[in-house]
Amino acid sequence: MPEVTVIGYDTFEVEYGKKLVLALEDNGVPIMHRCGGHGRCTSCRVELLDGEFDDLMMTTNSINGGIDDNLRLSCQIRVTHDLIVRPIMTANSLGGDPGPRPADD
Repeated sequence: MPEVTVIGYDTFEVEYGKKLVLALEDNGVPIMHRCGGHGRCTSCRVELLDGEFDDLMMTTNSINGGIDDNLRLSCQIRVTHDLIVRPIMTANSLGGDPGPRPADD
């Protein structure tokens, strides 16, 4: 199984093909996901520091106007290899509810 290392949190194994946003939530990382994981709100952004992944949407590489190629939407990444990520927006840092549980479709 691939491992995900989350800067400031922990390293954990993830079922192959699971959405990164669900892996983060299931392992205690309070990642924001206000739209329920549908790629609309951009609140589940992560900085990809290392590793390979499968994008579900081609638009995820331009969520920051193409300025930073390392930012992706965690709801649009399937974990297929080891990853090192840094969450950009969390419920802890923003002081709010992360949002409804993301869909696994």
